Amino acid sequence: MNVATTQTRQVHDPPADPMIPRLFDIVDMRLDTRDTVTLALEPVDGPPLAHRAGQFTMLHAFGVGEVPISICGDPTRPGPLLHTIRDVGAVTHALVTSPPGTTIGVRGPFGTGWDVADGMGGDIVIVTGGIGLAPLRPAILEVVSRRDEYKRVVLLYGARSPEDILFGDDMADWADQYGIEVEVTVDYGPPSWTGRVGLVTTLVGRAGFDPLRSLALVCGPEVMMRYAAMALMDRGVPASRIRLSMERNMKCGVGLCGHCQMRELFLCVDGPVLGYDRLAPLMDVREL
Repeated sequence: MNVATTQTRQVHDPPADPMIPRLFDIVDMRLDTRDTVTLALEPVDGPPLAHRAGQFTMLHAFGVGEVPISICGDPTRPGPLLHTIRDVGAVTHALVTSPPGTTIGVRGPFGTGWDVADGMGGDIVIVTGGIGLAPLRPAILEVVSRRDEYKRVVLLYGARSPEDILFGDDMADWADQYGIEVEVTVDYGPPSWTGRVGLVTTLVGRAGFDPLRSLALVCGPEVMMRYAAMALMDRGVPASRIRLSMERNMKCGVGLCGHCQMRELFLCVDGPVLGYDRLAPLMDVREL
């Protein structure tokens, strides 16, 4: 077996028993916004956890519970396993308040990826809001690692306020060093804010990309993703070239429990990344 095949197996093979968590130590943590923290994890034993851009893991805070969190680290480089987590519930609160040295459980990785290589030779358009940038960060890092293989790369990002902007330094670096066209808007801002105010979906109509040669990646609240996908289609991007990450409540990660079921889809195994051509008829149904 050659090296390339071995590397592919490391990325795509499921864990030996996906229901048993591996032990990871929190080796570092960074406060990103007032309620969002990035944790760096290293395995207690065994090899690092290889992953594809767009996949997620189930993180287990012992004595509290388990929660699905997208991986936000660079899939092209070895290093700690990174997760950006918003403090919104008991499990996430336990995770973001755990000091370095705490041991947690990790199951996965699970799910489908962005497969950004499908966009080589054309434009990449990324539309995201809030913490939705975290699942897309690995895809952006994969693109910049082979920047000459892509044409225009456009990142349209929306946040609640300037204080809620995620990965601001990263976005500045992507723009300065790799020529990514970054547009940021907020829902509301103080008088000192000189940037854009409004919905991120309104940026799609004026963004500079060729719709007929674009691959579009979208992540955020479901209502935002639906309107973003509609705006992209209005620009002429085919539904089959628009990919959404459906971040619903996942419990098992292997398609058994039904918590993440979306009619015939089990998002933990069929997703979370799916084409809008497949999702459009499902997202039009309320409460599905």
